[in-house]
Amino acid sequence: MTSTDAALPATASARDIAAAVRRRELSAREVIEAHLDRIARVNPGVNALTVVFADRAREAASTIDSALAAGRELGPLAGVPMSVKENIDLTWSATTNGWRGMAEVVAARDATVVRRMRDAGAVPIARGNMPDFGMRWDTDNDLFGRTLNPWDRSRSAGGSSSGDAVSVATGMSSVGLGNDFGGSLRLPAYAAGVVGLRPSRGRVPRAAVTGYPVAQTLQEFSVNGPMARTVDDVALALDVMQGVDADDPVSLDAPRLRGLPRRIGVVRSFGDGVDPQVAAGIERAAASLTRAGWEVVDVEAPRLEETAVLWRRLSCTDMLMSLDPADLGMPLGRSATAFLRDSTAAARPYETAREYAEAWAQRAVVAADWRRLQAEVPVILGPVSASRMREPDYDLGGQEAADRAWRDLWLTVAANFLGLPALALPTGLGDDGTPTGVQLIGPMFGEEALFEAGRAIEAAVPPLPLP
Repeated sequence: MTSTDAALPATASARDIAAAVRRRELSAREVIEAHLDRIARVNPGVNALTVVFADRAREAASTIDSALAAGRELGPLAGVPMSVKENIDLTWSATTNGWRGMAEVVAARDATVVRRMRDAGAVPIARGNMPDFGMRWDTDNDLFGRTLNPWDRSRSAGGSSSGDAVSVATGMSSVGLGNDFGGSLRLPAYAAGVVGLRPSRGRVPRAAVTGYPVAQTLQEFSVNGPMARTVDDVALALDVMQGVDADDPVSLDAPRLRGLPRRIGVVRSFGDGVDPQVAAGIERAAASLTRAGWEVVDVEAPRLEETAVLWRRLSCTDMLMSLDPADLGMPLGRSATAFLRDSTAAARPYETAREYAEAWAQRAVVAADWRRLQAEVPVILGPVSASRMREPDYDLGGQEAADRAWRDLWLTVAANFLGLPALALPTGLGDDGTPTGVQLIGPMFGEEALFEAGRAIEAAVPPLPLP
């Protein structure tokens, strides 16, 4: 073990790393070297990171150290290594979206969330892998290959932000930047045993709108968000990333709801039922919240199956329109093509403008029921997935497999459909030695309540070891 390893354990939080750099207990360059060394040792076995920015990261770290030596004030993420998902613009490499057709497409400027993180002192160290256009609940593509679950190679690593989740879980980065259209932050966080936040719609800027039409479901369901090893680190990253962006008309300076009733509603089962290990994780979380002074009650998520069906049919309708190979100029990868075929066949996309419009209109009815519930019970506790992580490619293999993968995630996609904030976090290891976890869903702009509840759960669970 080197002296840097001793001073900087691979499980160190982003807050601790930044504090050590500011106190000059460690240099930013030492932090980056330690993480580059870990990437060299770990990434070949999991294929989480697609491009490693060794030279650029060292240069950025040296700039931070020079600024510190000159007496300049550093940001709250000084020297913290972060990974950036392949669909978020970073000028250091192509924004491929995990697709061969964009392997050479390098953005002219960083995405706003990347710029804000860099201005706060974070150092991009690598890119995180993803499926083509984020269009699966597992991660594989023809450009970079499959990302493996570090806990158990026979299980899926989830999708679509799994490269960043695995990177954080294994100590290759401290923060991962991803996005969530249908669980793409929370499902990989559950699989890897890290914390993932899907912020409220509009709180964190998405991609810049540059004149090309953006599918309605992308505007309404998808958000950028952070993953990290602790709730506090995710909260810190949100503080840095949030706020209105002139290039994203969906973004806004969102209020921060405070003083909500400390009441949790537990969703214990839905659909085909919940795996016993998943249920045990929910019970551990509920017990932790009770001990911390929260009132815990049982609830049923309003119109849950209807909500999941609406999310799925609208999403698949838009995917068929926006990912037509004739318009893209090149086919999707093999697994993405199979997923699109199976999922759209199972979902029954809308065929008429009237059907499509009526589905969007129904969202207000669903949202009203959720709002009435969350006025009384602000935070909803339940599973990220009703099942343990399944085998790789579990979301492929025909309509039955597509249906099964979707049914597991009814509660997860409900948050996307409604634009609500949701926090996924681990609840220890299951009997099989892989992480268990839960999610907390808050009212619109209720992230502070999620963090408070998440800290109570986290405090009662021993930190997970490195996989």
